[in-house]
Amino acid sequence: MSGKMPNGEILEEACCSLEHNDRKSHHSDKVKNNLVTRLNRIEGQIRGIKGLIEKDTYCDDVITQISATQSALNSVAKILLEGHMKSCVVERIQEGDLEVLDEVLVTVQKLMKK
Repeated sequence: MSGKMPNGEILEEACCSLEHNDRKSHHSDKVKNNLVTRLNRIEGQIRGIKGLIEKDTYCDDVITQISATQSALNSVAKILLEGHMKSCVVERIQEGDLEVLDEVLVTVQKLMKK
């Protein structure tokens, strides 16, 4: 399954499966590479923030960098949530598993706390 993110990015198949009671996701290589690239960038931002603190950088500048990093993490979460809803959740509902709706609501509540 594929779709377009609001920013125009292509979201390719990202489905979850239950294998031996282990929940796993199966993202296309393109999606996985996109997520890993974003996370690598975020990892670099975190190291940068640490460096700013070590250099006694003005607090407001550090907070601005923290905000940018949080935004980048939220973007990763949105990509994952969209893929999850369009594949895993739809599939489980089609199989009659309505408990997935409660799971998604809990997940969305967790994301909204931030």
